[in-house]
Amino acid sequence: MYLTVKETAEYLSMPESYIEGLIIQNKIRTVHDGERHLIFKDQFNMHLEQMEKYKKDLADYYNEPIPEDIDVKDED
Repeated sequence: MYLTVKETAEYLSMPESYIEGLIIQNKIRTVHDGERHLIFKDQFNMHLEQMEKYKKDLADYYNEPIPEDIDVKDED
């Protein structure tokens, strides 16, 4: 499925100007039909899946309890 720049910006929750900048920098692959750039939606799926996995792993890391250090001695 192909999306316009506006639809891509909405899909990724980013401003249109940022998407256009990525197109100019060749960081997003597009097809130009003479009037507009069309962007293949599936090229973002892997990236979005990796970002969700990273967020989950980070949340798991922060929720892990801190183990007690066996070398700590309470000496006053």
